[in-house]
Amino acid sequence: MALSATDAADRVEQLVILTERLTALIADQAACFEQRRPQDAAAMLDEVSRLANLYRHESARVRADTSMVSSAPLAARERLIRATEGFDAVLARQGRAIEAARTVTEGLVRCIADEVAAQRTRSSSYGAGGVVSPGAEATAITLNKRA
Repeated sequence: MALSATDAADRVEQLVILTERLTALIADQAACFEQRRPQDAAAMLDEVSRLANLYRHESARVRADTSMVSSAPLAARERLIRATEGFDAVLARQGRAIEAARTVTEGLVRCIADEVAAQRTRSSSYGAGGVVSPGAEATAITLNKRA
């Protein structure tokens, strides 16, 4: 999918609209993470993915051929620059929110794993010479580092 612009001014305008829409969606997602409601952010995932892919594609096209936007009016190009700067700021905010959520989640999983291990009854068995030896400390918890 690509933008279908008639000229440089139209392309810049479409890029501004795309960037502002993507910025708004990502800001909403960041707010969901900050409010500890990641399930609400997941509801926007399809639209964010679609727009992010279009943004990536169009950014690569413009980077490869700057003449696609260079003849647009200066005011329009400056508006695109401001929209892009806002987008970068929102991406940084979302990154911090996601990292904080990941850290909290990992901490909770570790606390639960430690508590489960502490609550397990320790088994013991008789070893050589009739001496009681402690059983192995096995736990059945798996941590997924990619999540």
